[in-house]
Amino acid sequence: MRMIGRFMCALVIALAIQAQAQAQTPAPAQTPPPPTALRVITFNGGWNLPLWAAQRQGFFEANGVAVQLSYTPSSEALVTGLFDGRYDIALATIDNFIAYQEGQGEVKISGEPDLFSFMGGDGGFLSVVASPGVKSFADLKGKTLSVDAMTNGLAFVLRELLERNGVVESDVTFVRAGGTPNRYRDLIAGKHAATLLRTPFELLARNRGFNQLATAESLGAYEGTVGAARRLWARSHEDALIGFLRGYRAGVEWLYDRANREVAEAMLVANIRDMTPALAKQSYELLLADKGGLAREVALDIDGIRTVLQLRSKFGSPQKTLNDPMKYIDLSYYDKAFGKR
Repeated sequence: MRMIGRFMCALVIALAIQAQAQAQTPAPAQTPPPPTALRVITFNGGWNLPLWAAQRQGFFEANGVAVQLSYTPSSEALVTGLFDGRYDIALATIDNFIAYQEGQGEVKISGEPDLFSFMGGDGGFLSVVASPGVKSFADLKGKTLSVDAMTNGLAFVLRELLERNGVVESDVTFVRAGGTPNRYRDLIAGKHAATLLRTPFELLARNRGFNQLATAESLGAYEGTVGAARRLWARSHEDALIGFLRGYRAGVEWLYDRANREVAEAMLVANIRDMTPALAKQSYELLLADKGGLAREVALDIDGIRTVLQLRSKFGSPQKTLNDPMKYIDLSYYDKAFGKR
């Protein structure tokens, strides 16, 4: 009996020690879920620095998303890609998305359009650039000018600047040439006399002897690049959209840290054809200027959207009077990402 009692006592002690050891052993760490893949489409250009920086520094992954970046040849391909479900998020000037919401886009979209903008990126960085032989707006009369599409906002900016400088539409011929990189290549190839370029392409053209006739600053506030998506997609991917917002803004903040300037300039050289280290320095000064550079808070510019709507009301077809910026945006995702402004 004594042997049985000792055995039972030892068993109880062993079980107690095992239970205590198990209680003190930390539970195995849970493997975090893989980042949500986001298919993002944009035009190629220096305004993508926040995307490149966020990808390089891992800011998107730190916020639960992985960006798969594609470049579009035209606004038509970008918007139709969103509607076809080939892309989740698009970055382009806001007028592209307003146009299709209002049935004024370059192509017809099947179904009810449900595009909206959720963040701001820049004020456009827009300049009218002409061939070496064109010294003024008056020299453009009788010449051919290129646009992405006659129905989008950058064409409206060009038409407005021409009008303000004494050149009416019947004085020139407009042709479609696609996005900024395409228009830049056609311009330097001598196919067209002038076009509207975005930084850094006006610097690349000036470096080749082309003339910058004007910037869009005379138009006042202007909303350029924005982030946009379909409302249906956003409602079912709220966490991913918030993660994208946070990662993108982290990229902007990293760029504005002057300690990172050399790396930012290297990214411009690596990602943009014809870019040189010297031109990258000039591009950085414009893109990361304290005033007029990339939107530091990635917030939408309501006054800038009003300017876009005024131009669309003037030049859009079929003609409509558009005056409500809130119709085309949704601030709730921004507020959830960063708190209310």
